[in-house]
Order: sequence, then structure tokens, then C-alpha cells
Amino acid sequence: MVTANSLSHLPFHGLLENLATSPKNSTIENLLSIAETRGEGTRASNGAFAALTGEHTGRSPKDKFIVIDDQTRVTVDWGEVNQPMQPEAFDALSERFFQYLRDKKVFVEDLRAGADMTYQLKIRVIAEFAWHALFAKQLFIDPHNGDFHSLSPDFTVVVAPGFQADPSRDKVRSSAVIAIHLTAGLILIGGTRYAGEIKKSIFTVLNYLLPLKSVLPMHCSANRGVNGETALFFGLSGTGKTTLSADPERRLIGDDEHGWSGAGIFNLEGGCYAKCIHLSKQREPQIWNAIRRGAVLENVVVDERTKIPDYDDDSITENTRAAYPLDFIDNAVLPSMGGHPKHIFFLTADAFG
Repeated sequence: MVTANSLSHLPFHGLLENLATSPKNSTIENLLSIAETRGEGTRASNGAFAALTGEHTGRSPKDKFIVIDDQTRVTVDWGEVNQPMQPEAFDALSERFFQYLRDKKVFVEDLRAGADMTYQLKIRVIAEFAWHALFAKQLFIDPHNGDFHSLSPDFTVVVAPGFQADPSRDKVRSSAVIAIHLTAGLILIGGTRYAGEIKKSIFTVLNYLLPLKSVLPMHCSANRGVNGETALFFGLSGTGKTTLSADPERRLIGDDEHGWSGAGIFNLEGGCYAKCIHLSKQREPQIWNAIRRGAVLENVVVDERTKIPDYDDDSITENTRAAYPLDFIDNAVLPSMGGHPKHIFFLTADAFG
């Protein structure tokens, strides 16, 4: 249940008025049904929900800002990647943000990041669209525990694609904005429908928090052999991390984000976010079979008549994606943890060689 206390750090409490009647911690089926009824996308023939993200078909790193305050001033490496936002600018932005959402139906999901409970982050996602709530539910760890839902989140992510930032008024670059307040535990994502911003904003937070606990956050995939040995696969997007880690003869730990602690490695997420351009059942059977009812397809062209996804169609973007929970992979390691890696691969060739 959402209470005033659990969202006490939000600067505009009017949002609580419609949170009181908003769906919370919905089932997959309920979110699928609502998203389809509201016309947020279409149900593909394999049961996945296919949505388009419009103008933004990838992340907008130049539109990401971190609030600079007494705590972050000396702990963040400021520059082109970590752009500062003044606290008063964030406060003004957030008030307009929540004013926009005040009379809208939103979807609330209480989730967590980090398979190792020692370092776990409690997160609450408040989404304008049902399919974004579904995406978050599949990408993060769903506690399946009623007691957990009563706990206050460490971070709240508010996703409002319909909100348009005003560059001159909000001191940002464009109508899209990702504003992260590390001290207050609040993230605002507006002006973009690209769901990847949700997962990457939490990864940004973990990149800040985990090193303070002597944990190395890593952008890599990981799997485990029959002998129990763990392997890591590092590389930029498109170099094959997800494909190589989804090996039928090995057990998948995770496809994108991990932490490395004194005890070993652990997945920071509860699902996979696989590129699916030119995906085929023959070459990548595990990923192919994982894209089923409850999965989310992002910017994948779906035939209007047959509803069959065309993974070879890049007319919208080459950055087509599929989001699905780890347990959709037959031989996934759950909970998604492993020992210290014995093998580390650095993938240096992308699709252009």
C-alpha cells in the first residue's frame, strides 16, 4: 500500500491522491490486458506485448542529469556523462512532473535490484503506461512477497512519457529528461517512451552506491558451466554478450548487469533485455523461446494481419529489443548468483567488425 510516509520525499504530494486508486503490483496478465485495452501496443502471435517508442528508439544519454548537492558534489565524476542539475531546478521540474500525472491513472510496481540480498535495492516504479510497468516487472526482481510491498523504497522511479520538458524553463537540453536525485532517492523520466531508460537509470544508481560497499558494478553478461565455473562477457551493445551467455550447454546467470563482491558475482536484475534484430530460432533458440506471453517486444515490427513479429525488419530501428524474466530461460540460475569468475571474455567486434 502506498502511504504518504513511503513517498514523503516526493516534492508534490498531490500525486498521492490518484495513487490511492492506482493498480499496485499487478499480475502480468492484468498489465497485458490493460496495455492492450488502452491501445499502448499489440499482442504478438507468440503472446508477447509489442510496443513502439516513437521518436526515441534508444537511450538519450545527453538528456540525463544528476542533482548536485553537498553529498554528490565530491562523490560524482562530473562531466559530459554525469551532467549536474541544481536542486532548485529539480524541485521545479518535479513539481510540474507530478502536476502532469496528478489526474492520470498510473501503475505502481514494488520491485528490487540485486540478487544478493546483502546489496539489494528496493525500488518502486510509478508508470504512466501499463506496458512500462510490465517491462519493469519483467526486468527487475519481483519479490513475490506481500511483506516486501509494505516497505518504503530506497528509490522511486517515475516514468511519464507524455510529460514534455521545457529546455529554457527546466534547464535541460530537450523535451526528454532523465533526472536522478541520488540523495532523495527519486528518478524522473519524461518525454521518452524508450523503456531502456528505466533499467539504465537504476544501473546508474547502483554504479554510485555499490562501490561504496566494495562491490564492482559491471556491464556484462554471465553464465556458469556444469563444473560450476563462472564466466563473464564484457562488450559494447551488439557485440554478443546476450547471445554468448544464452548457451544451451551452460546455465545463464544474467545478460547485462552484475555486481562483483567479496563473495562472488550476482545479477543486478531479474530479467533480460535482448537485442533481437535478425533473431532466429536456429541460431538463438533460448532467446527465441523466451519471447512468449508476458515478454515485451520494443520497436519490433509486427504483421498487422498475422501478428507475427518480423525480427529482420529494421525499418523502425536496428535497436529492436525483447524483455523477459530470467525464469523464461530453461536453464537459468535462480537466484542469479555465482562464484568468482574463472573466465573473462572481452568482446571487441560489433556488427560492423
